[in-house]
Order: sequence, then C-alpha cells, then structure tokens
Amino acid sequence: MKKFQILVGTVSGTALTVAEKIQQALTDAGHLCEINQEAEETDLMRDPEEIFLICSATTGEGDLPTNILPLYIQLTNNFPAINHRQYGIIGLGDSSYMNYNQAAQSLDAAFMDIGAIRTSEPLLLDALLTNTPADDALKWLPSWIRSL
Repeated sequence: MKKFQILVGTVSGTALTVAEKIQQALTDAGHLCEINQEAEETDLMRDPEEIFLICSATTGEGDLPTNILPLYIQLTNNFPAINHRQYGIIGLGDSSYMNYNQAAQSLDAAFMDIGAIRTSEPLLLDALLTNTPADDALKWLPSWIRSL
C-alpha cells in the first residue's frame, strides 16, 4: 500500500474530475489517496512516505490556476526539503495556445529544482485531441504506478 497526495490546479473543474477518477482507482487498488486543491508547503512536509501526483490545467497565456499558484510560489521561494520524494505530472492544456501545458511544465521544473524525483514522463492531455481526459489519465496510471 502506497500513500498519495494529488495536488490539483483547476480552473473549470476538469483537472479536479481527472484527480477524482485517479483517486478512486488508487483507492480501489488498496492505496491511500487524498486530493488537495489548496496545497501549501506544509502539506508536502507532513508525511515523508507520500508520493505526489500533480494534476493541473493551464489557464490564460500559460498561467497556473489561482488555487495552485501559492504552492508554486512557496516551492520557488522557500525550497522545501522534499528532495528524493517521488512525483508524477498530469497536465491539461490546449495546443492551440502558444504556451501549451505551461502550468504543468512550471510545476514540474519547480519540483525538480528542489530535488524531487519525477518517476515517469508527464502525461500532457490536449483538449484538441481528447474529450475524455479522465479516461486517458486512467490508461496512463498503471505505467506510472509501475515506475514508482
């Protein structure tokens, strides 16, 4: 049994829906999993056994959703001691925009900069190519779990 914390950055609710489907799949598989829509630095420090899954949309011209922006600022300003902690990334975006999936890329870079370990390639979901991002995330999930 593993422990997961899904850090969600959402604007219209799609990233949250994806996170909820992932949470259900992880729980059904016997893991502990919590969704956090208002994550702060202290949430990252609470349990050294926890694995992070970042599930974030991109808004505007590559901006982070307002609910995950405070965490990003804390990561880049305070450098919390989460080195060697494992994480994965699911990004939701629209490739018709110049800064496609920039929020996921920014969060990924922030986690890497403080020494966290991304265990597989990010899943970048394009709204132009899929109408079922939650289903696509569920298809990706087993390979990410195997990478841990």
